[in-house]
Amino acid sequence: MTDAPVVIVGQGYVGLPVAMRAVQVGHRVVGLDTNAERIRMLCDGTSYVEDVPDDELRAVLASGRYTASTDYADAAGFATAVITVPTPLHDGAPDLRYIEDAARSLAGHLTPGATVILESTTYPGTTEELLRPLLEKGSGLHAGLDFHLGYSPERIDPGNREWTFVNTPKVVSGITPESLAAVQAFYDGLVQRTVPVRGTREAETTKLLENTFRHVNIALVNELAMYAHMLGIDIWNAIDAASTKPFGFMRFAPGPGVGGHCLPVDPSYLSWEVKRSLGRTFRFVELANDVNNYMPTYVVERLTNLMNRHSQALNGATILLIGLAYKRNSGDCRESPAVRVAELLHNAGAQVLAVDPHLRPDQMPPFVLPVSLTTDQVLAADAVVVLTDHDGIDYELLADAPLVLDTRRRLATTSSTAEPL
Repeated sequence: MTDAPVVIVGQGYVGLPVAMRAVQVGHRVVGLDTNAERIRMLCDGTSYVEDVPDDELRAVLASGRYTASTDYADAAGFATAVITVPTPLHDGAPDLRYIEDAARSLAGHLTPGATVILESTTYPGTTEELLRPLLEKGSGLHAGLDFHLGYSPERIDPGNREWTFVNTPKVVSGITPESLAAVQAFYDGLVQRTVPVRGTREAETTKLLENTFRHVNIALVNELAMYAHMLGIDIWNAIDAASTKPFGFMRFAPGPGVGGHCLPVDPSYLSWEVKRSLGRTFRFVELANDVNNYMPTYVVERLTNLMNRHSQALNGATILLIGLAYKRNSGDCRESPAVRVAELLHNAGAQVLAVDPHLRPDQMPPFVLPVSLTTDQVLAADAVVVLTDHDGIDYELLADAPLVLDTRRRLATTSSTAEPL
């Protein structure tokens, strides 16, 4: 292992865990991020990523092998650079400016024999068609000849204690056999198992396939849940029964929608590329988008009907939300359907309160009042809506709530009066 640094561009939910692991196995790491406040917190030993506890960050800082910086000059002479920057959608089209900025900034420090790896989720062809030319132009070097270039899709699942960065198989690729070997050698030192694939386009498609699979199947059960309710069918009971089949079925559960970067965004990258390159519509993705995007509205409609049955109006009511993060046991609110539900309730004239032990008060939307879960808060609310089923919630306190809409079926064993989605 050389003393040349490993550079991780982007110190968020993906990049920070990679940086921590690289230090732990002996690399000298430079963590780059354009967000100066993030860098300040990291230098102070304060983590904003739940999968990286403060004590782990401080141990890495104490080792002297980790530097957090906003200055690409600290990347000089790097051996390996991993790009883990955001790739949002704007008006349905990929916004790759962060990849472009990273590529231009790294190119000036690229030296013969170095390796550059893209992890950011994107459309098939990005590594070779976008990243490669920028690196070559800025460095005067040739990818595959002078330096190695590859793609390895991130598989970070925030809050998942069973499947971590280390024990989740890592898909790896390169633009040449030599690049693949370099990329695989780097990750072989970080994770338990690497999975090489034919090329970067296959690796890029792997990530999109994984998330499109989930997106479509969640949309299926979400739409089924809506119609099952209209038909008087207990969809959760049906899902439980179907889940006993030991083959040919994978369990998915309905909910208030999908969130995070992956499901609301990634499948649209594939849909966009199919439209751009082939002039065709990826119908499954478009249908899944329609269904999952509608779910927050459906939740508010169900709550309105539930309150109407009890002679109550949503306008002027106090609604207590349980959970605002997009997934259980995480403080990640990116694209959270729970936040959209809160916004719709606020727009309808309700006073919106929320309990989420994974969020700081400053992470709450301005139209939501953060509160602690107490018996008094529950009894004072006109209705309670369970949106994110964190484990750290005392759900028994909701047993005496006047009205409960449970979108996650968390109260099945603690409340006989909760209305399931």
